[in-house]
Amino acid sequence: MSKVKPFRLAMAAVALVIPLALAAIVFFLARYSWQAIGFNGLRFLWTINWNLGNLYGNTVMRHGYEVPPGANYGILAFIVGTLFSSFLAILFAVPVSVGAAMFLSEKAPARMRPWLTMLVELVAVVPSVVFGLWGIFVLVPLIANWISPAITATLGFIPFFNMSNSTGSGYGLLAASIVLALMITPIITTTLYDALNQVPRELRESAYALGATHFEVVTSTMLPTARVTLIGGIVLALGRALGETMAVLMVSGGALNYLPGTIFTPISTMAAFILSQLDSALQDPSNMAVKSLAEIALVLFVITVLVNAAARLLVRRTINVRNA
Repeated sequence: MSKVKPFRLAMAAVALVIPLALAAIVFFLARYSWQAIGFNGLRFLWTINWNLGNLYGNTVMRHGYEVPPGANYGILAFIVGTLFSSFLAILFAVPVSVGAAMFLSEKAPARMRPWLTMLVELVAVVPSVVFGLWGIFVLVPLIANWISPAITATLGFIPFFNMSNSTGSGYGLLAASIVLALMITPIITTTLYDALNQVPRELRESAYALGATHFEVVTSTMLPTARVTLIGGIVLALGRALGETMAVLMVSGGALNYLPGTIFTPISTMAAFILSQLDSALQDPSNMAVKSLAEIALVLFVITVLVNAAARLLVRRTINVRNA
């Protein structure tokens, strides 16, 4: 008994490392950005006016806080850019991922399956800067010269899909979403592939015995069985998309202080904006700009937690409905 207790304590200590580290990060962000939270108030979330002010002039007192003259901080455009690009990436990635997982599980030749699966997994470990470079030299020109005109010709009657309402450079929401979709597709694919392989053989044989075709077995029996795992994979992928920085920064266009009017409009996400503005913010003698960037990081964390909490509730509800 005395040997078991130290082992349990050791395992408990190891298990607490991750939540304690997460709590430490949140505590640091909240404490460091506390003055920015007080200065910016709730308008920080719904205004579109990020202005560092005069970083080389004498600081002034506003609302009891020392800031550069003319400084204002509002991040609505970055919140919208983050959510739009992430959800469009999910919209692009899910059909491709489901199709790829079904092919690997059911149609890929047995000899080729391990190699194809390995290739999919290798895509997940490609550095984000590589995706960004590919986006700059391949995807952005493709969007500017081919994809944008094709979408405008087909769906141009909808203002959101009309390139005449944007710069037409190829940098923007669509480029960022496609790059994110490529980055998160392996996560969803491998998660669903493993789940499909775990479907009991008896379940498949029962469906075949009832006269179902192979397609019906996969879509009506196997996919519903793996639905909870698929939702979990989508949540993991969405978390990756929300926090992606470098690749998005390279292809998003770095928009400032305006909302995306079309799918081709340049944007900025919260994570990419923090990286792009950090050097300039460090020049602020009052440190309010850096503290406001830390507040952006805190808001991004809260959004990620809310998305994951909503997904967990959805998974729980799905399990309850299935067990009912």
